[in-house]
Amino acid sequence: MTDERTYGAEFFRDWLTAAAAAVDREADRLTELDSAIGDADHGANLKRGFAAVTAALEKEPPGTPGAVLVAAGRQLISTVGGASGPLYGTLLRRTGKALGEAERVSRPELAGALTEAVAAVAQLGGAQPGDKTMLDALTPAAEALGTSFAAAREAAEAGALATVPLRARKGRASYLGERSVGHQDPGATSSALLFAALAEVAA
Repeated sequence: MTDERTYGAEFFRDWLTAAAAAVDREADRLTELDSAIGDADHGANLKRGFAAVTAALEKEPPGTPGAVLVAAGRQLISTVGGASGPLYGTLLRRTGKALGEAERVSRPELAGALTEAVAAVAQLGGAQPGDKTMLDALTPAAEALGTSFAAAREAAEAGALATVPLRARKGRASYLGERSVGHQDPGATSSALLFAALAEVAA
């Protein structure tokens, strides 16, 4: 039996609201992870960015899934400092652009759009899976979304955990060399929150 369900703008607004709540809840943990191998600002930056996203979506709710994600991505790029703003902003904007003007989209369509967006994030950051970045969670999650929302959440969480033994090859953490080993990547951790929020809203 194929899953024929489709999702409109409201679902995508709910997803980003749930993501903002998750980031708010986990901000201290994200900053703690970032203080070990980064600038110690990942949690605070994302918390500010996602709060701005929910405020913007409430003020002027876009009418299509693509428009919701493009607006959210734009907001993150303009609000979040450091590398995470452009990277998360690109992820959401490119997903939204790939979804186009459709009023409603299916889960496989979202999976395809996210896969395209993850490739754009990889290009922007010059990273690939295994470099101990957000891609270690995003890449398997986008792929698993073709199966189910729950599978995407599990893949993202497993991908984030798998960054612990890796040596960072990109971003601020890469300056630490071997000392980056043994720490979970904050970007992969926040990416897993995004997919956990998606699965929660879909359920």
